[in-house]
Amino acid sequence: MQKIDAHIHYRADHPDAIALFDDLNLKLLNVCVAHDASGRWRQERAVVYRHLADNNPQRFAWCTTFDPPGFDDVGFATEDYADRVIAGLAQDFAAGAVACKFWKNIGMDIRKPDGSFLMIDDPIFAPIYAYLAAEGKPALMHIAEPLACWQPLTDPDNPHYGYYSQHPEWHMFTKPDYPSHQALMNARDRMLCQHPNLRVIGAHLGSLEYDVAEIARRLDRYPNFAVDTSARLKDLAVQDSAVVRQFILDYRDRILFGTDIVQRRSVSAMDDETRERHLASIRQKYTTEFAYYATTNTVTLQNRAVQGLGLPESVLRKLYYDNARAWYPGIA
Repeated sequence: MQKIDAHIHYRADHPDAIALFDDLNLKLLNVCVAHDASGRWRQERAVVYRHLADNNPQRFAWCTTFDPPGFDDVGFATEDYADRVIAGLAQDFAAGAVACKFWKNIGMDIRKPDGSFLMIDDPIFAPIYAYLAAEGKPALMHIAEPLACWQPLTDPDNPHYGYYSQHPEWHMFTKPDYPSHQALMNARDRMLCQHPNLRVIGAHLGSLEYDVAEIARRLDRYPNFAVDTSARLKDLAVQDSAVVRQFILDYRDRILFGTDIVQRRSVSAMDDETRERHLASIRQKYTTEFAYYATTNTVTLQNRAVQGLGLPESVLRKLYYDNARAWYPGIA
């Protein structure tokens, strides 16, 4: 079955990597991320991802992004911010990009001159949303983090314990003056309501990974909203298998498969032994994810044995392929 990984960051610039994805019959949507307003993402990601897509469109597509706004002590650094973003997006879409990424620094890091946090429903983004909607280009939005980000690090078995142990800068439990998870979800929900013609894909199960019923409520409320599964397989697996299975059956048109594998280092730069081990680990990750969705076998995730969902083939085709094509026009 043909598949699309609709959320990945992978520099597959070696024949052995291409051969792996050929064997898996898998296409990758490489996603650009702008961590700051320096524009480094263009050379570090956009140039690489565009080159991969240009040279092998059967296996690669790419999603662009934009520099977040910079502020001075009286207001926006430039009054033409939205115009400049739109001009850059127009160039990237003409160069083959299929979507635009919004990252978690919106709401969790960037502050306005008055000290408040820049939220995803801020009016500064409204012209950008209108442009994307008019062009029929979707927005991939990583807004907020898992709920565990706002909880104490006490349970090593929590799927997100390792990440926040290693990245305390994003652990909001120790930052009570930052927006809450609910505040970020409220801002995202308001944006969805304000821009009903904009197609939005919520990365990482829309940051509602802790309960599929919460995701379902948003999908019911906002027909312009879908989610991808990237980096949240373990969150699904700790919930009741029957409930998760029914959720995917009920929303079979609104869930996209993704992994969020991050490989910024060139695969070609690896020595032969390292590259072989690396590609074997990538194959194993996909094998495990596919087994969870497609079989009723026991799958081991983070030292936890869980039962696979055994989804029917018609639903798997939507999850793996059809939904990416529907929500990212032009991806294949």
